[in-house]
Amino acid sequence: MKKREEQACCPEFDPHPWDDVTLHWKDKIFVMGSVMTFLYNPLNFGSVIKKMDKAIHEEGADWKEGLCLSDHTSKWNMDLYIAVDKPVKSLDNKIMTGMFYCKAYEGPFRDTGKWHKDFEQRLAEKGIAEGKIYLWYTTCPKCARKYGKNWVVMLADIG
Repeated sequence: MKKREEQACCPEFDPHPWDDVTLHWKDKIFVMGSVMTFLYNPLNFGSVIKKMDKAIHEEGADWKEGLCLSDHTSKWNMDLYIAVDKPVKSLDNKIMTGMFYCKAYEGPFRDTGKWHKDFEQRLAEKGIAEGKIYLWYTTCPKCARKYGKNWVVMLADIG
């Protein structure tokens, strides 16, 4: 019997537009959700994304860019910011404007601490004052296995 190929739910990620670049956002619209974590590990990420996705589509908005930033506010919470094409009344909306330095990393999630140290060093070498740091987990674990790559982008709000 032929093995059924897993269907991807996440688009394959191209790191080049996000690797060692500075982006300028003007009035970029995001909707916000909150994920419970245990020692920084997400517990209900999937259910929060599904709920947010449903609300986004019910109001005729879209997030085809696939950008979902994570802000680890503590060991017990992570705020999510999904970039959308228009405001979604049933969710908290946040507008981001500013410059964001980005660096793409590939590997297992356990390397996040190592990536964070590298990211901070890059900011220091560039003379950039570190602001809030967001992480973008570009694919779910299932799709990362399918594509054979697990890309994570770190973004620093630099003004």
